[in-house]
Amino acid sequence: MSSIDREADRQALRRAVGGEGEVRFDEPMERHTTLRIGGPVEAWVAPASIAAVQRVRSLCALHNWPCRAVGAGSNLLVRDGGVRGVLIASERLRDLAFAGRTVRAGAGVATGKLLSEATRRGLSGVEFLGGVPGSVGGGLVMNAGTTLGEFKDVTLRVRSVDPRGEVIERDGAACGFVYRGSAIPPDEIVVEGELALRERPREAIESDVRNLRDRRRAREPHGVPNAGSIFKNPPGDHAGRLIEQCGLKGRRVGGAEVSPAHANWIVNAGGARAADVLALVDLVRAEVRSRFGLQLELEVKVVGHDQESHGHAASQ
Repeated sequence: MSSIDREADRQALRRAVGGEGEVRFDEPMERHTTLRIGGPVEAWVAPASIAAVQRVRSLCALHNWPCRAVGAGSNLLVRDGGVRGVLIASERLRDLAFAGRTVRAGAGVATGKLLSEATRRGLSGVEFLGGVPGSVGGGLVMNAGTTLGEFKDVTLRVRSVDPRGEVIERDGAACGFVYRGSAIPPDEIVVEGELALRERPREAIESDVRNLRDRRRAREPHGVPNAGSIFKNPPGDHAGRLIEQCGLKGRRVGGAEVSPAHANWIVNAGGARAADVLALVDLVRAEVRSRFGLQLELEVKVVGHDQESHGHAASQ
């Protein structure tokens, strides 16, 4: 597998981005994840246009460099050994345009920004984003949502860039949205979504969002690095309830801790490594499987390779 360590390769990547974005090499991913954990990536790229994403993907295909999206880093655990190849951050893809009740949002638009702009216009449909961190791109890929709804309820179209650098457009039905997931191919990078909203009194929207945020604030940890929910809820139950019933609130491995505030959140209580988080994940899974006969499925995405690994990057 090619490595981006020659100056000629680095210059080629800089040229692909051009003046439309930023490139950093050997960039610590702890700077770009809400868990504040992660080893270095060979090349961290933040394109500011869809065309720049296309050029970077084409270059990666030419050189056989691994390439994937990282979104806003709010649902991501990067292993301690870092990541080979290129990680494309969506943070500069921030175009947000309203046309009547339709909104086109770049992958890097913060979920809170989308919600506030829709609310200001009296447009309903994304109230479920109240208190949900992250960006539109990651939200679409994982069909983010709450009790008030999810992305599949409002998505008209999704645009992504495939490994060859071609733009792919799908309507909402073709995205194959499921609970906290979608059928959008993992080797494509979502760059834009088009959503269909509806008119509703602003006061009613604000009331629903305020109630949702209050509920989340009352039960979720604050002021400590985290990645949100670690596990998906099993059908008809809640991962947090199962973990709490196992008496695991407050359980620690190194600097990683099962949050005392919400058992389905693993937080970085101080100096945690990815290895600590993954060891705690294994412990929680084993306890829940032993007591309830259920295998918890990760909601957080894990990428990269372990420090002692010298082979290809592993992910799950």
